[in-house]
Order: sequence, then C-alpha cells, then structure tokens
Amino acid sequence: MIPSIDLRDFLSNDPIKKDAFVQALGSAYQDIGFVALKGHLLEEEVSQKLYESCKAFFSLPEANKKNYEIPGLAGQRGYTSFGKEHAKGRNEGDLKEFWHFGQQLSAEEAIQEGYPENVWVEELPDFNTYGLLAYKQLEETGQHMLRAIALFLQLDEFYFDDKIYKGNSILRPIHYPPITAEPKSAVRAAEHEDINLITLLMGASADGLQVLNKQNEWVSITALPEQLVVNVGDMLQRLTNNELKSTTHRVVNPPKNQWSNSRFSIPFFLHPRSEMRLDAIPQCVSESNPVKESPISAGEYLNERLREIGLR
Repeated sequence: MIPSIDLRDFLSNDPIKKDAFVQALGSAYQDIGFVALKGHLLEEEVSQKLYESCKAFFSLPEANKKNYEIPGLAGQRGYTSFGKEHAKGRNEGDLKEFWHFGQQLSAEEAIQEGYPENVWVEELPDFNTYGLLAYKQLEETGQHMLRAIALFLQLDEFYFDDKIYKGNSILRPIHYPPITAEPKSAVRAAEHEDINLITLLMGASADGLQVLNKQNEWVSITALPEQLVVNVGDMLQRLTNNELKSTTHRVVNPPKNQWSNSRFSIPFFLHPRSEMRLDAIPQCVSESNPVKESPISAGEYLNERLREIGLR
C-alpha cells in the first residue's frame, strides 16, 4: 500500500493539519515517490463522463482515429496510434494507443507559448468538453500539491505557481486494447519513470500498475475510486537533487484469462513552462549530497526524453 493523504487537510485553515499533510507528502516522496490522494478537486461526474467518452473514442474505426494523428507534433496533441511509444532504453512499442489534451489557449497565446493547438474530435463533442474540464481540475489539484511540496522543501509556498502558469501539461487518455496473441516481450507499458514534475492518475479501469520499491520488488498499486495516485516525475527529482524520488513503474499484462479485456487509464502529466530551470535547488545540495545532474531547462529536458521514447 502507498501512503494515503487528504488534500482537504492542506486546504483547511488548520495549521496543524496543513503541516501534517506537508510532512506526510514529503516523507512519502522521499521514500517511494507515490501517494494516494483523497479530497482532490476532480469531480466524480467529470471523471465518469470522460471515461465514457474515452471508451467511445477508442472504439471508433481505425481510419477515423487516424484522422486525428497529426504529423510533426511528436504526439503532443491528438491521437497516437498503437505501439508507437516505447520506454526509454527499449525498442519494442508499448501495447497502447493514446490521446493528448494540452493547455486550451487562444491561437495567439498558443503561438506565443510555442504550443500546438488542441485537436477536436468532431464525432464526440463530450470527449473534448470533459477532457478540458478534467484538465483544469487536475491542474488546480496539482498546483496545491506543488505548494505543499514547496513548503516541505523550505521554499516559498508559491514557488511553483508562476513556473506552471500556462505550463506544458498533458492529459493523456490511454487505451490498452485486448491482447490477441502471445506478446514477444512487450507489456502494456514497460518500466519507466515519468518525465514531468508530478503525475496525477485518475483511477484506471483495471489493475496492472506496479511500482518498484527500495527492496527492488514490484508492488501492485490500486487506488480506491475516490482517490488519485500522485507520483514524482524526473523533473522534480532533478530539481531536488534526487531528494524526492521519481520511482520506476510499469503496467503489466493481465492474466491470460483476462486478455480479452481492454484497460483504460487517464494520467495528467503536470509540466512547467519550458523555460523553467531544473538545476538542483540549494536547499537540496550539501557536502554529503553534491549536485548529481548537469544544468538544463524543462523544455530541453522534455525534447531529450521525447527522442528517447520514440515520439520525436
């Protein structure tokens, strides 16, 4: 089990509850890099409607879905077809297809920020509507989580606010289709670490998520329906000089008698603005913990990782 915490404690006017939340979150992120979060801002109806429209989208004929696969975007908006993405260091594609929603900005703002515009599914207006609603609610939840992390790191509570304002975050509805033949070695999602600051994962439609603990054992994680699973990404690990852990995780194939079942999952990858520096903060550097990584911006790091996973 991963530690369970309640965001309402952080948002309360009770300094004791707020501090307890900060300490519990920080300790979990130093230890295993994952928490289960109750009391978040994602509405149940939005979650439910997005899953329904997500299933409807991935049920469309292949030709229809391919209309939304836009060349030149490195999969950053719209549809990415089955098997295109692979884990860093592997060549075999994961057994999944997915969609990306990004910041919803005006055309002028998108150009100014260097972001591609969102792609709209004409057949399923609910997919667009609930995708963007979930995006905003998860982004706001993530902002509060980062405020708690800032306090744990002895930074100003609002340290991350301007760095994630109109940031390059992504909401990714994923479909892991039924497995129709013995996979050579591919799994639904091979072992990897997330690229971003933090990931907020809506409850998946089936089991399969596993985390590698300090004893080098794979531990299965299943959040309760009212919880989000929130984990540290590589950018936050880099910023904190490895004090907070971006833990290796994977999505394993189900038992053979469940191969005919699809699995759906919707993570929100909270990214900063491209210009944010990921250089280790002074609070996490000491004689016993010298700087581990070379200086880099979030934009440079994202591009490097997109090449490594086969999208760019």
